[in-house]
Amino acid sequence: MTSHAIDRADIADLRTRVRGAVHRPSDDGYETIGFNVAVSRRPWAVVDAADAADIAAVMTFAGDNGMTVAVHSTGHGAIPIDGRSLLVRTGGLDTLEIDPAGRTARVGAGVRWQRVLDESAPHGLAPLCGSAPSVGVIGFLTGGGIGPLVRTVGSSSDHVRSFEVVTGAGRVVRASHDENAELFWGLRGGKATLGLVTEAVIDLLPIPELYAGAMYFDGADAPAVLREWRTWSASLPVEANTSVALLRLPELPTVPPVLAGRMTVAVRYAALTSRDEAQRLFAPIRAVAPPLLDAVGTMPYAAIGAIHADPADPMPVAEDGCLLRELPEEAVDAILASAGPDVESPLLMVELRLLGGRFARTPQVDSALCHRSAPLHLYTVGILAPPIAEQVPVAVAGLVETMSAYSDGYRLPNFTATSDAGVTARCYDEQTRAWLRALAGQYDPRGVLRVGQLAR
Repeated sequence: MTSHAIDRADIADLRTRVRGAVHRPSDDGYETIGFNVAVSRRPWAVVDAADAADIAAVMTFAGDNGMTVAVHSTGHGAIPIDGRSLLVRTGGLDTLEIDPAGRTARVGAGVRWQRVLDESAPHGLAPLCGSAPSVGVIGFLTGGGIGPLVRTVGSSSDHVRSFEVVTGAGRVVRASHDENAELFWGLRGGKATLGLVTEAVIDLLPIPELYAGAMYFDGADAPAVLREWRTWSASLPVEANTSVALLRLPELPTVPPVLAGRMTVAVRYAALTSRDEAQRLFAPIRAVAPPLLDAVGTMPYAAIGAIHADPADPMPVAEDGCLLRELPEEAVDAILASAGPDVESPLLMVELRLLGGRFARTPQVDSALCHRSAPLHLYTVGILAPPIAEQVPVAVAGLVETMSAYSDGYRLPNFTATSDAGVTARCYDEQTRAWLRALAGQYDPRGVLRVGQLAR
């Protein structure tokens, strides 16, 4: 006999409750590989959900047995979970229905952005994805969604029509601006605090193509490029979007030889203007130094992932970031001192992403996504591979600490993969945290979702 409910949990009982496969650690289907393979995920059991009813049954089983429930789609932003949790895999929830007339898509929790891009393109329509189309749709949207066109269209979560969600209480609920509005508010920015989203209806915009891409410079030109980008980006109109990244890309088949095994600087750009105007706006960057590779031009929207060219294959990484309130010359100097051409840095990438524009405006339907007034976001990542594996977390933390002089400590949910409640709290203002906490008590009374990245 034991006083702990989890010790009495019956795997056979769980298997009778769901249609999908259930895997214990000794089963072949148990292993769950996400994008960040450095994250340890050893749950009590893994459930391949067949539908929303399966997830509802998992929630109820977890509550009955003193467990928590975590979710896995692609494993981007994953954090460790242990044997006190059940892990729901959503790969089987692969619904995708494009409505060209209504300019919407109904998207299941197992769908990645590239599939939505490909199936929307023949209709001249565009989903507002992030920089990496290999990421799952739902996790990106519940974290707010900061895409390559964020200044022009705002947050991607502002373009969600409705969610189907399973609450921690095991109820399947529809949430929109006029149905369960407080839940709809919290799901857009609150990650999985209030429930696991099984599908979403999202807007598709009429954007068949855009003027966009990336221009790469030699690392020796990093000081000139960063300083010009700082001045140039400050005066861009809302139709133009940009980020700049210091890169140290390894020699891999997926990396162009001219960029591999050396330090480079990439200026990313996307403009929803005429081609001539987009070229005119980008001209100062083209003139700053001779490029190693110029990949900026008119492209189909479905190829939007080429702007950032983020890796899609699983790898072990350490990552962190923060919102910046300003970018004075001293901040640029600090970045160069930490990861510039004169430094032996273990960091794969240091990125500055310009925000503002429509992202900073009050959305038509309010959400839990906070800190919209921040003008910039800093993000850095390194690969945890020998011989630099031990150096990478130190370098990541060191850069973010250095840049804290230019930050109020605020963060974005999709760039904050942590179970540290104090760190997660910085994604929200005090009022938003209080509302999310109150809603969690309503929609997850047994604390089934009290695992991972939470706002409580």
